[in-house]
Amino acid sequence: MADLARRLTAEALGTGLLVATVVGSGIMAQSLTTDVAVMLLANTLATGAILVVLITILGPISGAHFNPAVSMVMALRRELRPRDALGYLAAQVLGGIVGTVLAHAMFALPLLQASTRVRTGGAQWLSEGVAAFGLVAVILAGLHFRRTAVPWLVGLYITAAYWFTASTSFANPAVAIARSLTDTFSGIRPLDLPGFIAAQLAGALAALALMSWLLRAPIPETLEPKAAP
Repeated sequence: MADLARRLTAEALGTGLLVATVVGSGIMAQSLTTDVAVMLLANTLATGAILVVLITILGPISGAHFNPAVSMVMALRRELRPRDALGYLAAQVLGGIVGTVLAHAMFALPLLQASTRVRTGGAQWLSEGVAAFGLVAVILAGLHFRRTAVPWLVGLYITAAYWFTASTSFANPAVAIARSLTDTFSGIRPLDLPGFIAAQLAGALAALALMSWLLRAPIPETLEPKAAP
């Protein structure tokens, strides 16, 4: 793995490009259609696609967390030093904010805005807990069974979770913070951030607990590498 400076740069870059894609594709969709379902579909496809790309190219440098909840889980698994995890968190949040600013600049909008889009309530919080739980479970199982498939697994999971969760699957505290600074299709009211972030962290911890137990089981023979004849 690369030195810390390169890892933090990769985390900031990846989170920034992820947020720029989420926010930018939402703005583009709003400018092209008034159909909310079509807007969400455009937002979904762009987000899933960029995740595959970013995890593939930046994963070998930093692990491609782009998400404080994932970095927290990796620190608890002792795969990331606590001090490095704090650096990851700062890089992710800063990168996400820059991503929002970049998206606004590309569409000639005010660079920073306070979102007025309400996203709160028990159903939304449950959705975020489920979204983060599934994301962490997919990552841990993917790393355990088929590491090279993780970019596609994460991209496809988020693409699906946009549609089966009431919250459209933020599943990421850094992305949620960045999205509170855009009053466009993908925004979230700053007042609603604490509930989302608490639910995301709870979901990630629940996934860590379950998968730590589940993945201790022996690997099925069909998944074990075959010995050379």
